[in-house]
Amino acid sequence: MSLYTDYLTEIETRKAEGLHPKPIDDGALVAELIAQIEDTGNQYRDDSLQFFIYNTLPGTTSAAGVKAAFLKKIILGDAKVEEITPAFAFELLSHMKGGPSVEVLLDLALNQDGEIARQAAEVLKTQVFLYEADMDRLAKAHAEGSAIAKDILESYAKAEFFTKLPDIDEEIELVTYIAAEGDISTDLLSPGNQAHSRSDRELHGKCMISEAAQKEIEALKLQHPGKRVMLIAEKGTMGVGSSRMSGVNNVALWTGKPTSPYVPFVNFAPVVAGTNGISPIFLTTVGVTGGIGLDLKNWVKKVDADGKPILNNDGNPVLEQKYSVATGTVLKIDTKAMKLTDENGKELVDVSSAFTPQKVEFMKAGSSYAIVFGKKLQTFAAETLGVEPTPVFAPSKEVSVEGQGLTAVEKIFNKNALGTTPGKTLHAGSDVRVKVNIVGSQDTTGLMTSQELEAMAATVISPTVDGAYQSGCHTASVWDKKAEANIPRLMKFMNDFGLITARDPKGEYHAMTDVIHKVLNDITVDDWDIIIGGDSHTRMSKGVAFGADSGTVALALATGEATMPIPESVKVTFKGKMADYMDFRDVVHATQLQMLEQFGDNVFQGRVIEVHIGTLLADQAFTFTDWTAEMKAKASICISNDETLIGSLELAKSRIQVMIDKGMDNAAQTLQGLIDKADKRIAEIRSGEKPALTPDASAKYFAEVVVDLDKIDEPMIADPDVNNADASRRYTHDTIRPVSYYGGEKKVDLGFVGSCMVHKGDMKIVAQMLKNLEKANGKVEFKAPLVVAAPTYNIIDELKAEGDWEILQKYSGFEFDDMFPKTQARKEYENILYLERPGCNLCMGNQEKAAKGDTVLATSTRLFQGRVVEDSAEKKGESLLASTPVVVLSAILGRTPNADEYKSAVDGINLTKFAPPTATPETTRSVHF
Repeated sequence: MSLYTDYLTEIETRKAEGLHPKPIDDGALVAELIAQIEDTGNQYRDDSLQFFIYNTLPGTTSAAGVKAAFLKKIILGDAKVEEITPAFAFELLSHMKGGPSVEVLLDLALNQDGEIARQAAEVLKTQVFLYEADMDRLAKAHAEGSAIAKDILESYAKAEFFTKLPDIDEEIELVTYIAAEGDISTDLLSPGNQAHSRSDRELHGKCMISEAAQKEIEALKLQHPGKRVMLIAEKGTMGVGSSRMSGVNNVALWTGKPTSPYVPFVNFAPVVAGTNGISPIFLTTVGVTGGIGLDLKNWVKKVDADGKPILNNDGNPVLEQKYSVATGTVLKIDTKAMKLTDENGKELVDVSSAFTPQKVEFMKAGSSYAIVFGKKLQTFAAETLGVEPTPVFAPSKEVSVEGQGLTAVEKIFNKNALGTTPGKTLHAGSDVRVKVNIVGSQDTTGLMTSQELEAMAATVISPTVDGAYQSGCHTASVWDKKAEANIPRLMKFMNDFGLITARDPKGEYHAMTDVIHKVLNDITVDDWDIIIGGDSHTRMSKGVAFGADSGTVALALATGEATMPIPESVKVTFKGKMADYMDFRDVVHATQLQMLEQFGDNVFQGRVIEVHIGTLLADQAFTFTDWTAEMKAKASICISNDETLIGSLELAKSRIQVMIDKGMDNAAQTLQGLIDKADKRIAEIRSGEKPALTPDASAKYFAEVVVDLDKIDEPMIADPDVNNADASRRYTHDTIRPVSYYGGEKKVDLGFVGSCMVHKGDMKIVAQMLKNLEKANGKVEFKAPLVVAAPTYNIIDELKAEGDWEILQKYSGFEFDDMFPKTQARKEYENILYLERPGCNLCMGNQEKAAKGDTVLATSTRLFQGRVVEDSAEKKGESLLASTPVVVLSAILGRTPNADEYKSAVDGINLTKFAPPTATPETTRSVHF
């Protein structure tokens, strides 16, 4: 048997599943293909030629290295293949995106004479994915007087790699497809339970929406040749919940255009839309693929004669349709006038926000990071030649308002801005390149991130990144064959690239499945940092963090930069006193409820929530910032007082030291560097040199929300409202109800305490409630299963040391064992306590799930349809969200408690408390007070 015959066997297996041959990333297999191509009588020659040309992955894969080397031999005449002329070999190199292909092109341009060097130079002029080693070769050759090097550099300085690309079409014809009514979670486009297949793009494409929907999209394409299918969230927002690059990849696969004839299943330029636009982090992902995201505004609130919204019996605004986007409707985009029109040219809505100069550049270049690399390459070339770069790209938008102070996010962006006008203060609306300090990659998108890094020919993490982490949390629950195949390979790639990894490829330290955002929260050691993470819940309680797609994460790892507008901010402050029997999670829910009561619309959407949290340590404050992803906010910033921030940094140091003690630091001593950085920041705060981050008193906010703690008099539940007659109101996080709404009668089939929304205090609450009930009743009986998954191992270690883990063990019917991890997902639950492995567990929905049709009460963040629980034939699954004590008590009772039952159960328990600062504490120097 050979690699090739193994590949043929795999092809037959895939054929039975309706799939084409899998793209090749293995250099050893490509070497076999080449041997068979050179053997003109070989029975496999024709197929080998096709696989070599059309089915070998580009970038820095080992396959690309072998392919590029053979193409070089053909160009030099050292090998001859009738079907691949030297000119065609250059064509193939031009589609390989850097890495080995650029190395070959530089060899040919700088070390050859005549026509070969000229042809290589012409191809190089079209390439943008050059790294320091490539640029150093060009600079050295130019210094030595190479005319070819000078010619290439002059082209780069003019950005001809961009200017010679065709402009986007002046008119884009569309045909609509309504994917669903209401908010569309990216789970619909790329289900979490299919995460294992994301790096196999064709296979993963089969999970988008449904097979029926895919057939309908294909039928639309046949009925409307030349038109692009626009995927729509009718009466909702497209892409809520996560960035989900795999979701955009799937949309592009079914509706987009091929990136290259020589790279299979990689498409670009999808068109997506929503009545309420596109979720901010998902819109960033659309830009990665050069796509278009439209805000349709096709449904508006019906108003009375006084201009006030007319409400239905449920108190929701009545909507009326301005124009139809029913499936099969033909529309047009006038990209010059930036208008969406009907097929006859009648204007329907302004879409200028989708066609900013920067976004149009992404569309023209085919991706956002082609622009990032292009700008970097142009700057390098101009500096090497000693000339000014030709003005080609849209200038960074710089908004500066004289006399106006800065919000917290504006301060952070100004500190980290790159390439802006020196001395100019920037406000919201500015479009900025920024330095990224911390980067996180999670395990169900990590394989795509590694593919993106290979595709953009990156081999090592940018030296400007302070720290980066590859998690293992999303696949922590079940160590099945899919995880066994994917995760070790991912960890090795990322470890080699320079990240701290949850698993040691050498197996020397214990695998850590801690939830990624919890780890990022610990390794963020400066409140002025910018963090990028491959998960929508990348929301830190220090600095400002943005959830991102796998491509943006790859770009941040490779370049240490990101490009984005400075968002507007909404200020959230608190007044009143929190009742003793309430938990801080109820404050989080109440913030959403009171915001909607104050403004009617969700003013958080697409903006930064600047929460003046003051007195909560990072672990507890993270509960608020984490939730902001579900508020559809772009990010969140915690404004802490000095002593609280110092306490959070000391806690972060201790957690990082645990990682070092486990042996997780690398040769660059990244983790030790973070401890050193934390010490420096603590010294700055204590000396008064640089107090905790605060906004200016004269900062301008889009809105200011004041949360009245006195109004929160009973526990709150976020309800998916699955039976709401208005589909657009289902599965949003806007329906917040007091526990009394349910009258102590709503049946609960399963309770879940876990995910990133809980901290050590929540685990101690579970233990204390069990102790109290045992003392009162002699024992504890569960009328519904209770699944408990601590977010990190260090929390479990601390609970063991403090005696709380013992009571949890006593009542558990299952306790995780790292020596023998589960190899199959749990399908049925008994009425017992399950102590699950640290990680995402039910919240992720890709491995564990509740039984279909269950009503789940959880501490997690996800109430989207099908995420934690799927529908059954008889009943819709419900994922309701509440505080830890409410969840525990509901599992014990088998139903939601009434207010008196709740108050009795939490009596004497130290819940997560919060008191807004009302005066300047003597221990702080923060000007916030």
